[in-house]
Amino acid sequence: MTTNKQTVTTYMEGFQKSDHAQILSCLTDDVIWEMPGAFHLEGKQAFDGEIENPAFTGSPTITHVRLVEENNIVVAEGKVQGQFKNGDIMNAVFCDVFHFEGGKIKKLTSYVMQV
Repeated sequence: MTTNKQTVTTYMEGFQKSDHAQILSCLTDDVIWEMPGAFHLEGKQAFDGEIENPAFTGSPTITHVRLVEENNIVVAEGKVQGQFKNGDIMNAVFCDVFHFEGGKIKKLTSYVMQV
């Protein structure tokens, strides 16, 4: 596994434990995270505030089924499940596009669809 793919794996493992330090260690200071049509965040502090989204309880279960890398971009496809605070369950599929700079995630674009 390449270093960039390992960083994506470490990042996802951090989300499954709600481990802020682990997740943030994978990011550049000026990271950008966008989910088209939902939000656009800039910087580690904004990113940190979204790690544990207030609409959810507990940590999500993330299963990646594919990691593809070309140059400094890793594309991850997978499934995510989480529980809303109101008791509903989120079952979704995702495709995340990670742009790397200096071995860290510089930009993340997340495409998520509930199934």
